[in-house]
Amino acid sequence: MKKVAILGSTGSIGTQTLEVIDENPDQFCAVALSCEKNIELLIRQIEKYKPEMVVTASETDALALSKKYPRVYFTFGPAGLAETACMDCDIVVNSLVGMRGLTPTYKAVLADKDIAFANKETLVAGGSLIMSELKNCKGRLLPVDSEHSAIFQSLAGNTDQKEIRRLILTASGGPFRGFRRGQLEDVTVEQALRHPNWQMGSKITIDSATMMNKGLEIIEAKWLFNVPQSQIDVVVHPQSIVHSMVEYFDGSVIAQLGKPDMKGPIRYALGYPERIETYERSLDFFEEASQLTFEKPDIETFTCLKLARQAISDEESSYPVVLNAANEILVQLFLEKKIKFLDIQNNIEKMLELHQPEYRLDIDQILEIDARTRQEVIRLIL
Repeated sequence: MKKVAILGSTGSIGTQTLEVIDENPDQFCAVALSCEKNIELLIRQIEKYKPEMVVTASETDALALSKKYPRVYFTFGPAGLAETACMDCDIVVNSLVGMRGLTPTYKAVLADKDIAFANKETLVAGGSLIMSELKNCKGRLLPVDSEHSAIFQSLAGNTDQKEIRRLILTASGGPFRGFRRGQLEDVTVEQALRHPNWQMGSKITIDSATMMNKGLEIIEAKWLFNVPQSQIDVVVHPQSIVHSMVEYFDGSVIAQLGKPDMKGPIRYALGYPERIETYERSLDFFEEASQLTFEKPDIETFTCLKLARQAISDEESSYPVVLNAANEILVQLFLEKKIKFLDIQNNIEKMLELHQPEYRLDIDQILEIDARTRQEVIRLIL
């Protein structure tokens, strides 16, 4: 039985991971849980799964819960997440949102853990560092993002980069597909959170609306699959049935298809290299997949795609750290209704223009640049 530590157990990916564990109680057990704010849900999870370790954001919550559940080891904050990533388990599921996920991933790599990660920021900000360390460690990075899981499956163990012509990431287009820049001037938070196909957390849903999620995925794919960003394309696929594709040098295109459901990639990562049987309804090719369409992304309206490519074009520089940090804080300001929708991409561009790049960063330098960028964004905006 695989012992699973879940970082972010009360979020969208975390709760669906627990559903997969529920469906396969003879194969998996949850030995660690973590939560930032939803303590009520965390309590229900503790009582159901009886984990060995639990991480909360605050020391106050950890102390209060430790009195209620004396048999559980409680810890808190960033140090607690890093400790949990190194605990005695078979796989760490990192579904944390934002840069909080970088240090736990780094620690888990050093501890030779397999990591099922849905945390894009890990490779966006720390791709060079993480992949360099991974070469000397025994663990594996197993993508949970539907797009990267699709590429991982389409490669099917093929590690000969010379055979790969390009990776093709699919994008739903989000709630504003087909909009022009002028139409985005006054879109609301509520409109941006209405994703047509996927149920996700608020941050990644806004990233989908700005198409920054595809920009981040380009950077992530570049590091994860060791493919230059020039060989990574994005196509808009509104049905979200084809999750991504690999084109080989002989012209063959291998695609992974499925319903827009994150439990598929979660199952694949948890069970890898074996597949886990599911009894859910099969994809209906006569209804859900009867028409599959593809469009070019509008990079003049949704400029985040261009900005991400610019950031990663300067190899091993600090530009992706700035891109990611600026995006995170600007998305939060938009969700708080302090800035407009287009202010996100416009101010990311400003931050990249102002930045003086640094190179070959260690973990402390990445975190320092991240923190500094957030402060500079606040000064710029407010």
